[in-house]
Amino acid sequence: MSKLINLPHLADQVFGVPHYATRQIMDSVKSILVPRLQGMNAAPMEMALGPNDSQETNEPQQGGVGVGVIPVHGILVPRRGQIVNMCTELNSYERIRGQLTTLLNDPGIKEIVLDINSGGGAVSGCKELADYIYQSRNAKPITAIVNFSAFSAAYFIASACSKIIVSETSGVGSIGVILEHMELSKWEESVGLKFTTFSRGDNKNNGSPHEPLTELATSQIQAMIDGAYQTFTSSVSQYRGIDIDAVIGTQAALYFGQNAVAAGLADEMSDPQSAINAIAAKYKPSSQQSSIQLRAAAMDQQARM
Repeated sequence: MSKLINLPHLADQVFGVPHYATRQIMDSVKSILVPRLQGMNAAPMEMALGPNDSQETNEPQQGGVGVGVIPVHGILVPRRGQIVNMCTELNSYERIRGQLTTLLNDPGIKEIVLDINSGGGAVSGCKELADYIYQSRNAKPITAIVNFSAFSAAYFIASACSKIIVSETSGVGSIGVILEHMELSKWEESVGLKFTTFSRGDNKNNGSPHEPLTELATSQIQAMIDGAYQTFTSSVSQYRGIDIDAVIGTQAALYFGQNAVAAGLADEMSDPQSAINAIAAKYKPSSQQSSIQLRAAAMDQQARM
């Protein structure tokens, strides 16, 4: 089912908080959100929450050949939800972890594949999911197939996997942090709005959109960014076995194909279709099964990618 999006709540998740996201992701969300916050576009936005408002489906995709596939698509957020109209899809760290747990506990699943196509998303929850993936790869191989983007938070997740496979045109990287502050004081003045805020505690009103940023607020925001950046770079260094100076040296650049492998950000080159075929072939049933049955199982797995 769906419900109208709480725009002020969504704005609170977009502005004034750090993101492991590309510049393009930030701009795409703002292009939808900002006009509505300003009352310039009254068209309704809906958020799909799955079967009901209190729970979501955690069933991953399975191909019947010992391989489970988890889609990691769209903007990544801490919990639930999928914007389906006039914006892009959302996926949550909570949901991905639930799907991963299902496959880890399934004795019929021998290898887990993350099918990744995302420009990143929220900082909150990303490290926790990546650590869970990193710890779980000792139980079963977890392969990231970049199909075709794994940037920022999506790369944070991919880097925790046992292996990262990229194609010639697929990209990884954007190991950085971004935060935007939306200051509305001039617009509010132009439309006759004035907000008077009373607070106690020097930091209580930091980052208010109703006034320019203070030096104290600016310094504290930068400290928050620095902390999130240190978490990202040190985690990639740990997961991938890369010197942290090399990770920092990427300076949030994007790497494609062979350049990603050369930089140590990916392990091998293959197009997504061939990659999933090769993984499925490792776990094919006994030789007594007919070749027609094997092809059917492989086709079913490919259709779910």
